[in-house]
Amino acid sequence: MKNAYDWFQSPLGHYLLEREQACFDRMVADIFGFNALQLGLPQVDFLRKNRIPFHFTAGSEALVQLQTDFSHLAIASQSVDLMVLPHVLEFNTNPHQVLREVERVLMPEGHVVISGFNPWSMWGAWHLVRKSSNEYPWCGKFISLTRLKDWLALLGLEVIDSSLCCYAPPVNSEGWLSRTQFMEPAGDRWWVMGGGVYFIQAKKRVHSMRVIMPRWQDKMAREKSLAPATQQVVNFKTQSRELTENDN
Repeated sequence: MKNAYDWFQSPLGHYLLEREQACFDRMVADIFGFNALQLGLPQVDFLRKNRIPFHFTAGSEALVQLQTDFSHLAIASQSVDLMVLPHVLEFNTNPHQVLREVERVLMPEGHVVISGFNPWSMWGAWHLVRKSSNEYPWCGKFISLTRLKDWLALLGLEVIDSSLCCYAPPVNSEGWLSRTQFMEPAGDRWWVMGGGVYFIQAKKRVHSMRVIMPRWQDKMAREKSLAPATQQVVNFKTQSRELTENDN
């Protein structure tokens, strides 16, 4: 089995990598903070266009700066402003737990950008044919964009952007890939959901609570202001009774 980076050096992998790099560059460019984290594929810098001062990579590869399990990140809670996950979920046995860890590590209002293979595309159809093989990326478990959005919503991660790319058929040939270049602009216009790879950007929303306290001062003021009125009524009755007795 080829690892992910070796496959990205093939003609098909290189075709995909060029388009993925462009999408990541666009999505991370205007995100600010102090710490940015890339999970997996440390050989490719998907954070290169981001201006956050501290970038680091994490995963099980030897080249990462932090070796850790994606399902149990050795990172403090609410400490990262931006996370990018290039094809992490479909090659992990427990993608739900990975997303839970992402939510835990992200700062409030922090961002996560995820890329994944689209099962509802020609790439997804080829995956059905080759999924029994041990070859990357067909050995992965492709997750649909709709399902991923549902998972993110359950964790309080609000989707703010999404896009697709790689409309050419997954043919590992430079000649055929060059002949199908016309499919990229055509796919963006006419077959938006048919892209072989999707990108999704989500933001961690934290809804703050507002404690409603009793308005004791207003209540006391109202009670205090009613006292003279009550007294006036009593005095008025007393004065009326005295006038009646005098008349008699």
